[in-house]
Amino acid sequence: MRKKAPPMSVTAKFQDNANICIIDHPLVTHKLSFLRQKSTGSKEFRALVEEIAALMAYEATRDLPIGEEPIETPLEKATGHFISGKKLGVVPILRAGLGMLEGILRLIPNAKVGHVGLYRNEQTLEPVEYFCKLPDDLPERDILLLDPMLATGGSAVAAIKLLEKKGAKAEQIRFLCLLASPEGLQRLSEAYPQVSIYTAAVDKCLDENGYIRPGLGDAGDRIFGTV
Repeated sequence: MRKKAPPMSVTAKFQDNANICIIDHPLVTHKLSFLRQKSTGSKEFRALVEEIAALMAYEATRDLPIGEEPIETPLEKATGHFISGKKLGVVPILRAGLGMLEGILRLIPNAKVGHVGLYRNEQTLEPVEYFCKLPDDLPERDILLLDPMLATGGSAVAAIKLLEKKGAKAEQIRFLCLLASPEGLQRLSEAYPQVSIYTAAVDKCLDENGYIRPGLGDAGDRIFGTV
């Protein structure tokens, strides 16, 4: 009798999608495991979120265009290579996205920062906007959109719609999250196939309350020490 093929892992289902990058670098997976532990306190949790976000930013900015300019070293003239083209903007989705912001700004200190405020209706699990403040030159920038958790995908889709209303194009946006559910990845990639998605892990599922399992709990509560 022919043996059945083993079931495809959750992660493998998305690895062939060109717009989804699962960052499985050992430093990222190591720090993410500490982040998941319920014994990790808020101070350490915040530091880990910043560190992982910075590591992810390396991958998310890998394809930024580079231009050449003449420079002079202490010894001779040479050719320098500098980032060219569009400037960068960083937009955390409030409030949990703020935890990723400082790690990225340490790498890209000249990026402009916008904020999108969304909360989840606990009955419908759909996002509700309560704040939006974005750079005036948003259309001229490539955008890193930040949220630690891609759960139902509703907040990410709603945030991208707000960015579009302010003049950004979907292909300018890169969405960074620490954890994603299969349901959230499916929803976001179908709604916005032009948006590049970067995540450190794809977990097994959402539960009946819309939480990622096994997950790491409520990222905002753990970052800010609230319940």
